[in-house]
Amino acid sequence: MSQRLTALSEEAALEQLHEAGCTDGLPVVIPTPARVERMVLASGLDGDVSLGQLGPNLGEATVEKAAVAAVMAGCLPDHFPVVAAAVRAVCDPRMDMTEVQATTHNLGPMLVVNGPAVDACGIASGFGALGPGHRANASIGRAVRLAMINIGGGRPGTSDMALLGHPGKFTFCLGEDEEASPFPPLHTSLGYGIDQSTVTVACTEGPHSVLCFPDDDPEVYADHLLNALAASLSGLGANNTHFARGTQVLVLNPDHAIALADVGHDRATIAEALHHRAKRSWSELSTVRARGSGIDRHQRSQGDDPELAVHALSSPEALLVMVAGGTGLYSTVMPSWGAGPHGNGHITAEIDLDQACEVPLAQASQ
Repeated sequence: MSQRLTALSEEAALEQLHEAGCTDGLPVVIPTPARVERMVLASGLDGDVSLGQLGPNLGEATVEKAAVAAVMAGCLPDHFPVVAAAVRAVCDPRMDMTEVQATTHNLGPMLVVNGPAVDACGIASGFGALGPGHRANASIGRAVRLAMINIGGGRPGTSDMALLGHPGKFTFCLGEDEEASPFPPLHTSLGYGIDQSTVTVACTEGPHSVLCFPDDDPEVYADHLLNALAASLSGLGANNTHFARGTQVLVLNPDHAIALADVGHDRATIAEALHHRAKRSWSELSTVRARGSGIDRHQRSQGDDPELAVHALSSPEALLVMVAGGTGLYSTVMPSWGAGPHGNGHITAEIDLDQACEVPLAQASQ
């Protein structure tokens, strides 16, 4: 069970939570027993059901504790199945959340929602989907972060050691725009059916904008776009370029996605092309690597050719390709860390919308 606190008023309770380091620095909804019980009820699960352990404290992420985070974040009960699935994903040992929370790198879990849950929960996938103004996106992503703080124990400067962080560490959630996409939904390429709902979690840096202007020649346009994306995925200062590990995320705006589809590309061939193009030569990397470092020694063990290619993507599967955002000139890449025992990959969890219970009207008004 969660620890129960008492306060004379909601205002006093808010200050108590701030002082205890239980918030993300912003005001929260006070998680009263009635509000938490309502959230748990909406999940259709018992409050003591465990969703996993969350590092670095290895706290037990029960449904009740996840519900507390969802209440504090401002979620509606309808949002909670997505929160519960996302918490299951970040608790998966393959996410290495102890290392993710403790690293000095600036990364946080990005949530990509697919399937009927996008519409059922009102998750934005178009213009400004990662920006302000979208309650479901903001509150669902924020709930996961509050769980990472209060269950996992990730607090800046003591256990969350990111040197600077980024705004996505407050909230980092969007839906794929399946209607605007010329490709089948992302989750179908990950082994799920089109009628299933999923949340895919990848721990990444914040969005990096990629500019590409249209061209009258469709082949030239697609080639320029792939080159621009590859250059952004393999920046000289990017961890992935140096470690050649970790999942990166590519969010194509609908115009760019259609431009690639028009010349015959699908999600798989885009990933293959970018795996091939997103690379740097050893001579380029040597200008920013310390001689004698572990990375330097590993690379030199592969050969002394200064033009030896170092790929920023370990394989095409190390790139998640999705479609979202408004139409226009800009797509977005999210580089990652590339470290941790499991290599900073991605995890997909199914969202169970059918498990939820209807909240009684008398309880819904509390």
